[in-house]
This record gives sequence, structure tokens and C-alpha cells, in this order.
Amino acid sequence: MKARTTNFISILLTLGSAAALTTPTRRQTCDVLDVNVEVCSLPPPEEPTSFIALGVGTQNYTCSSAGNYTSAGASATIIDISCTYADHEWHSIARTAYEYWTLAPDSVSPSDMMEVLHPDFGDLVSLGHHYFVTNPVNSSAGISPKWDFTSYFDDSSAFVVAARTGDIPAPDDPSDNVDWLQMKGMGGQGNLAHSIYRTHTQGGQPPVKCSSGSEPITVKYTALYWLAGGEFQDA
Repeated sequence: MKARTTNFISILLTLGSAAALTTPTRRQTCDVLDVNVEVCSLPPPEEPTSFIALGVGTQNYTCSSAGNYTSAGASATIIDISCTYADHEWHSIARTAYEYWTLAPDSVSPSDMMEVLHPDFGDLVSLGHHYFVTNPVNSSAGISPKWDFTSYFDDSSAFVVAARTGDIPAPDDPSDNVDWLQMKGMGGQGNLAHSIYRTHTQGGQPPVKCSSGSEPITVKYTALYWLAGGEFQDA
């Protein structure tokens, strides 16, 4: 960990320069149509894989009147790893990113992590962002997850809003790592993907208890996101 910390600090110093903060240009991702999603005991997707991505961000929580943290969604940069997956074990990608991310000060954003991860995983490109929106089908149902790649593709339909269809506790340390999820795109809510899986999660779980009235919190996490189907296969 000492060597990793030293490397991270040197990259942070580089991030202080304007040149290091340039936005990566778009490039085509690699063909992952034949890559099987590692879903553990979740049902596998019915369509080929379109994208394999790393999410770096936070799980967000509010404190309930009962003194428990409840989910208020998440926010993450979605980084394309479709071209690097063959050179690394899946769990190591999310774990390495998480180790760096937990070391990062508040001044380092999720999108900055592409520069930090470059020595380990090569050139990385942000596909877009993951965040939550009011449920577009039923506003009284609360919030729903959205994956937004509209800027990357310069296409207003390159997004998907999804609903959870399955979940399992993280196979590794579920008290610290958020669940693995299976999600399905809501009809008419973008053409980016028909199904999405969140796997190989690192971090993201809140403390067990909170004091009623406490301020909302954010908890850093990383995860792999597998997008299947849709009209934006970019190989």
C-alpha cells in the first residue's frame, strides 16, 4: 500500500496542472458482445453485453426518524473498461479503483480518477454519468437510477432509466460493500441498454445507526456496470 500511496500522491500533484485536467476525446470501445456477465447467482442477461464500465462515485443516504440510514440514490462517473478487461481480473479493477478513491481528498472528483487509474489500466474514457431521477413512470414511487451517455454519443436517446429486478448481498464483505443488482430498462426511457447489472462492488455501505435529524452523508464506492442490449453498441 505504501507504493500505491506514493504513486497516488505523485498523480495528485500532476492533477494540479491544467494540462492534466483535459477532457478525454471520444474513441470507440472494444467489442464485448461475447463477454459473459459475471452475475453470481443473479439471472444472466438475455442479450449480448454492450458495455463493461467502472463506476466511481458515492452512495448517498439520509437519516430516518428511526435512526437508520436510507438510500437517497447515488452519483458516479462511468468509465469505459471494455478495452482493458482482458488484462485484469474483474475484482481487481473495482478494488484498485476503490483503494485510490478512498485515499483521494475532497478536491479530487470521480472524473479525475481516470488520470489516477491510468498507470494501472491505460487510457480510460468517461462514457457518462450515473445518477438518480424522479421515477418517470410513477412519480409517487420515488427515485430511479439513470445512466446518461448522451454527451459521449451526442444523442439525446443515449440514456436509460432502470428499475431493480434482482439483488443479492455482495459475495465479499457485504457489511461494507453494497449489493450486486440486476436492473431492467423502463420502456420508453432511452435506448442505451435493456438491462444493467452492478457487480464487484467495493464500499458504499452506510454506518448502521444515525441520530435522527443528522445531515445526509455520502459514502464512496466503486462497482462494475454491465450494460446489455440497446442501440448503442460502439464496437
